[in-house]
Amino acid sequence: NIDPVWTTAGITIEHGYMIYDKLFEFDRAGEARPQMAEGDTISDDGLVHTITLRDGLKFTNGAPVTAADVVASLKRWAARDSQGQKLMTFVDAMSVVNEKTFTIKLKEKTGLVLSSLAKPSSNGAFMMPKRIAETDPNKQIEEFVGSGPFVFKRDEWQPGSKIVYTKFADYKPRSEPPSGTTGGKVVKVDRVEYLPIR
Repeated sequence: NIDPVWTTAGITIEHGYMIYDKLFEFDRAGEARPQMAEGDTISDDGLVHTITLRDGLKFTNGAPVTAADVVASLKRWAARDSQGQKLMTFVDAMSVVNEKTFTIKLKEKTGLVLSSLAKPSSNGAFMMPKRIAETDPNKQIEEFVGSGPFVFKRDEWQPGSKIVYTKFADYKPRSEPPSGTTGGKVVKVDRVEYLPIR
């Protein structure tokens, strides 16, 4: 099982970080920082988060990452993840504003928004294309089009024996140095092979 929203298995989360990216991540100090997001603007009453994506983000099939992809990904993630489920009790609506911007409108103020989107373990809030993210949360996805630094080589996958990733040439890392799980994820190898040892 290699659907990082469907399971909390550690190796699947590792797989998720290889091929997907997230809107926010935690730095070494435990602060949620933008990753795929350019930033987050909060309304004066604290009830509306407006999140804009960075320029140049692409999926591994070459399509641009859009706000519609993000909203669909967050809905699927929140249906499975316990912290996502809790966050959704505060959410009134998530709405696409334009290709790069969406809003999260809250029923009441909470500090869970960025901390939930940045959480590094269990089910990560990984970004997938809308058509894949619309898969029933109780069913595993069957297509692995990522938003992260590597491409999953499904044709070379041997479950329990070998899993292969290659560098995603069009991945756009952040310019900041890495800190925790945020910052510039600069790929310096062309190929990675995981070889499980029983």
